Amino acid sequence: MEKNSGILKIGAKILDYNGCYDVLVNNRAIELDEEALKRVFESYYFLKEFIKDKLIYGINTGFGPMAQYKVSNDDQVQLQYNLIRSHCSGSGNMIPVLNVKALMMTRLNTLMQGYSGIHPDAVILLKELINKNICPVIYEHGGLGASGDLVQLAHLALTLIGEGEVHYKGEVVETAKVFQAEGLKPLEVHIREGLALMNGTSAMCGVGLVNLIHAKNLVKHALAASSMIVEMVESYDDHFSNELNIVKHHAGQNQVAKEMQAFLKDSQLVKKREKYLYNKPIRENILKDKVQEYYSIRCVPQIVGPVIDTIQYAEQVIVNEINSVSDNPIIDYKNKNVFHGGNFHGDYPALEMDKLKIAVTKLSMLCERQLNFLMNDKLNGKLPPFVNLGVLGLNLGVQGVQFTATSTTAENQTLSYPMYVHSIPSNNDNQDIVSMGTNAALIAQKVIFNTYEVIAIEFLAIIQAIDYLKIQDKISKSGADYYVGLRKLVPVFDKDSVRYKEQARIVDYLKVRI
Repeated sequence: MEKNSGILKIGAKILDYNGCYDVLVNNRAIELDEEALKRVFESYYFLKEFIKDKLIYGINTGFGPMAQYKVSNDDQVQLQYNLIRSHCSGSGNMIPVLNVKALMMTRLNTLMQGYSGIHPDAVILLKELINKNICPVIYEHGGLGASGDLVQLAHLALTLIGEGEVHYKGEVVETAKVFQAEGLKPLEVHIREGLALMNGTSAMCGVGLVNLIHAKNLVKHALAASSMIVEMVESYDDHFSNELNIVKHHAGQNQVAKEMQAFLKDSQLVKKREKYLYNKPIRENILKDKVQEYYSIRCVPQIVGPVIDTIQYAEQVIVNEINSVSDNPIIDYKNKNVFHGGNFHGDYPALEMDKLKIAVTKLSMLCERQLNFLMNDKLNGKLPPFVNLGVLGLNLGVQGVQFTATSTTAENQTLSYPMYVHSIPSNNDNQDIVSMGTNAALIAQKVIFNTYEVIAIEFLAIIQAIDYLKIQDKISKSGADYYVGLRKLVPVFDKDSVRYKEQARIVDYLKVRI
């Protein structure tokens, strides 16, 4: 995707996938739309007046099941600080920086809708942190995704008040030191800044955005690998033809067919069935060449099509969610009222992340089966066992890496159990049914990154097979681009040596080809 010029205005219009992509991948700067910032001001000043002599959840009451306890006016500011600090309880691995930046952007976009009653200083500071790539240290464990991603977003709020740690220039540094170095002033609590920052689905949506970027990238690579195998086996082209696929009325399937056609348009290896089987009598009773390929080759449009459709619908849901108000209560300055409810509940993103990981797991299964086809000379009938370019028996080719691909695919299958239906009540049973949305998004990301490892091993076998068959000058230009790029990382080999570093180089290469 090409880099957009200029600065992206947050709050001016719907924040779409392309805008998110450009900020996250191309480091595009953002600014706050003036009209949207006015809404934030109006919401804040309306709330400031509205709360006088009224009982409003989370402003002059405790939180969750403690909402029955009224909080005095003198303690209301301290209440917000208490909420932030007490919920900074994340554990496990640090969430990767790109995920955190996406989380920050989604939270900013939600706050810029003007329904949170937050002080404008909060969105201004958040914008500065995004542009300076100063990202809070946030941990993977803690969010239930029901009263929002409370724990993960508490760590974001902690950074805004100048505490905790941040990722800064490749290191983890105390927030206070970074703010001092950058001339940034910590956010001061006015009314409900703690709750407004923490109540919402921005963690699961931030991770979800990154997942969408990589899932789309994986599909592109999987179709490239599939197409290159089509060339290797000199397959007939009708299984990815318009005529065959158009009678199946699924957008994803037909998109796959078109992309394979484009990839293979200049291949010298793909055959026309009418030329070889339809224009003359066939005398042989037992045919040497296969009439139809194995399903992992012939059914790519039907297998990858649903993956594409799943990704596209997940994108629609995530974009809807990040442009929604996922706070509670809703500060509606236009109608001069405050509404309590459950917009923080993350079932929409949670379900899509579960569906996404199931789809990507199926993609990894396809790659693993195609790899197995290349490994097994009895299946492909063209290559030595394990694509071994050395001495059979003495050398092992790429036999060892297949174990890793199979094991990793099996892990994906286990990880595909849905979080969406794995609710556990918490919070004195106040949160009696939850979405587990952040867990769903993070596990989906694990599946996605696992799949990079599987497809990297498949590509390792593919380029070895191309050298064995000596078809470098016959494959499509698109296939040749992959071959040349991968061969720069892994030269052709016939001797046995350590492979894990080469696998890692291919994974890194595939991840950045987005």
